[in-house]
Amino acid sequence: MASALRDWLDEPNTGRGVHLATDDGWEYRGYGELASAARRTAGALMEEGVRPGDVVCVVLPTDFTCIETYFAVWAAGATVCLITPPLFQDGDDYVAHVAAILRQAAPALVIASKDLNDYAARAMDQAGLSGEPWQPRQAGEAAAVQPAGELALLQFTSGSSGAPRGVMVTWENLQANTELIARAAGFADDDSVASWLPLYHDMGLIGCFLTPIARQATLKLMRPDHFIRDPARWIRCFGEAAHTAAPPFAYSYCARRVKPEQLEGVDLSGWRTAIVGAEPIDPHALEVFAQLVEPFGFSRAAFKPAFGMAETTLLVTMDAERRDPLAVRPDPEGLSFGEPVRILEEHTLGAESRGAKAGWVVGCGTPEAGVPVAIVDDSGRELGEGLLGEIVVGGPSACPGYYAGAEGKSTRFADGKVFTGDAGFFHAGQLFVLGRMGDSIKVRGRSVYVEDLEAKIAEASGLGKGRIVVVGVPGAGRKGLALFAETQDESWTGDIREMLRRRLGGDVELTIVVGTGLIHRTSSGKPRRRYMWERLRAGQMEGARVIP
Repeated sequence: MASALRDWLDEPNTGRGVHLATDDGWEYRGYGELASAARRTAGALMEEGVRPGDVVCVVLPTDFTCIETYFAVWAAGATVCLITPPLFQDGDDYVAHVAAILRQAAPALVIASKDLNDYAARAMDQAGLSGEPWQPRQAGEAAAVQPAGELALLQFTSGSSGAPRGVMVTWENLQANTELIARAAGFADDDSVASWLPLYHDMGLIGCFLTPIARQATLKLMRPDHFIRDPARWIRCFGEAAHTAAPPFAYSYCARRVKPEQLEGVDLSGWRTAIVGAEPIDPHALEVFAQLVEPFGFSRAAFKPAFGMAETTLLVTMDAERRDPLAVRPDPEGLSFGEPVRILEEHTLGAESRGAKAGWVVGCGTPEAGVPVAIVDDSGRELGEGLLGEIVVGGPSACPGYYAGAEGKSTRFADGKVFTGDAGFFHAGQLFVLGRMGDSIKVRGRSVYVEDLEAKIAEASGLGKGRIVVVGVPGAGRKGLALFAETQDESWTGDIREMLRRRLGGDVELTIVVGTGLIHRTSSGKPRRRYMWERLRAGQMEGARVIP
């Protein structure tokens, strides 16, 4: 099974390759050059003692050295564990995060760039690993591609609900999921893909990197900071590229930052797939983007809302039909496991989606026959369409578990299935995802989801999305909520307390925290809710003020 994903290392298509963004242009390398460099680096890894089945941790920025090193580890038959370079974390926090991964992964080798060597060395020391980080180099000759061990990847979950855990991704898992992605996206081998997503996150790594490269498609790859500085550059790629993926915030960010004149002369009519995932999907975010790019040939039917997670390799569902996405607004007062979801309003994406208030969710497609998806109640009993429950996923993409015996908080593996810990329901044949079960509290026997509360608080307070994070926390014999707000202003807090009291009842204990730099996010942009609460309780959240 490993061979299908590594075939190109022996038989590269010299007419295609990877375009890597630089600060002022693009640099290109063909698959022939990349394959040769990967196999020479594999030779150096083997000289260092790396053997098939070993775990190799890689801490490199997104560049050609990273691409070559990634496939060098595969060529050596080893398992890749990509670790994010530091983003905005404090250095000590970053080292502690990497050390937690290294302790679990127990790698045969840690590879780091010269710039990241000190971080990696400190993390190795904290994890109790001997030796030094290895800087990428190439042997004099290209090594033969070695037989592979069972695992292709260790995907460390981004830690939105606690310490990172390594998901074991077998070669069979990865092959099945890349084929699923290609089918659902209508991906042809001569198509071009463009992405700015980080390679250490499942959507960026599997959806926008491994899937096109295994098929030797043309790939235009940007770093996340390139996208943040110039989002129009990413959109201009789709004058040629046909496919991409991004979280909802990226589309709304483009709508805020990009001016129509920056896209003048670009024909986006060939843009066939814009996958949307990684966080609850806001129809307003998609609509404001569509209105920006529609004059240049973009179709709303190119949006492909999707659901997936690292524990299922990546993709679970994505709408394979070419149609405008469907948005619904469930009645929040009636959300209860095992009970029908009452739909208050619904519409396909269009002008009425603009300005859609809190509580709207977008359908994530219909499951394929080979990827069984069920909704179950608290006892594990399968529920019919329209009933709220936990999403359970089976099929060949369902991973066998976490590495080294680690256990998840709300995600569980049993009988070849993944109990996702996400709440959802089927409506009109499509899967609708409400959010993490662990990110909800029970109020009068029903679940209230913190994402829903965040949207309502952001709207009512005027602070806007992205500056509010709500965490469900244990109270002293009562239900508890912590509200983190990135602001120094506290004039809104009284009104919000009253709004939450009316919505949740008087028995919910509320902690409001204001300040700057409070919100910590995972590599995919999700709030690290439990981590933030733990830091606050430990007195480690500098500049935080608890509003009485």
